[in-house]
Amino acid sequence: MSDTPDMPENGNTQNLFDFDRSKGNFSFPERHKFDAGYGLTEATIDYICDVKDDPEWVRQFRKNALAVFESKPMPIHWASPDIKKIDFSQIRYYLSDGERPKRSWDDVPEDVKRTFERLGVPEQERQFLAGVEAQYDSESAYSNMKEELRSQGVIFVNSTEGLKHHEDVFRPWFGKVIPTGDNKFSALNSAVFSGGSFIYVPKGVKLKHPLQAYFRINSENFGQFERTLIIADEGAELMYMEGCTAPQFETSTLHSAVVELVALKGAKIQYVTVQNWSSNVFNMVTKRGLAMEDAEIRWIDCNIGSGLTMKYPAVVLKGRRARGKSSPSPWQTRASIKIRGPK
Repeated sequence: MSDTPDMPENGNTQNLFDFDRSKGNFSFPERHKFDAGYGLTEATIDYICDVKDDPEWVRQFRKNALAVFESKPMPIHWASPDIKKIDFSQIRYYLSDGERPKRSWDDVPEDVKRTFERLGVPEQERQFLAGVEAQYDSESAYSNMKEELRSQGVIFVNSTEGLKHHEDVFRPWFGKVIPTGDNKFSALNSAVFSGGSFIYVPKGVKLKHPLQAYFRINSENFGQFERTLIIADEGAELMYMEGCTAPQFETSTLHSAVVELVALKGAKIQYVTVQNWSSNVFNMVTKRGLAMEDAEIRWIDCNIGSGLTMKYPAVVLKGRRARGKSSPSPWQTRASIKIRGPK
């Protein structure tokens, strides 16, 4: 990417991230206004939809996904036997304080602010980021982007804002790169997704500085299901980085994200992941990109800790001279990498 800083070939991101394993091992008392309770049923879906004021098409999308999730067996034919330890009935699928994401750091609730300050979010934003999304449990708590990008037509919001306020751009690609039925965990995410990033970079716009999202789990027996969709229009370029942490609990925590990337003709997307999980986390993630003619998608993926991490960042080559690359870091654990092209 000509105007986007390339990451090192060996995936070494230590100059960007602090790998102190204990840094994320803290939590604050829960203060949720909305709690969907334990277990997953249609009533859970309705609760989430009502709280989020989802459009009717999203409610039906979620309920169809729930049926697919329930119909699919656990993928023990390719997964570690540890996957059997996930008890979906003991997970809380939605926790939120009901607040809209703040655009000013000063307006973020004090405990959330202290959480992300301990993780270095405001410092990194000031130093080298073009925009930040910070998610706390199920919803975004802070969202900010430099005015320069906004004036160029760049969109960087959470998935809820994307589907409500940018439906004409969001909906055509949502669930198209990774179908609901791709696997049991993509179906689970499709049923209960909340948070995550929606990014659209217009034709020819080349971001000089990275966009970043931080996903923080604070609560026990919780499942975080962010949904990220990034679209780089023709000739656009961007780097996106995500960081994830959770405290150590005695009970299981589930993280099951879906990430869809779309690089249109001549576009370039670089997606960097640094996940520093505690050992009670089941980290089940599906990531895939579509690279059109002359487009390039590059994954750089680092996963530390967790009880079980399973993911396979992939690139589907949809046009002539399309390119895809996946670079696991030296700290990669329990993850398989697969680049997929047309047969």
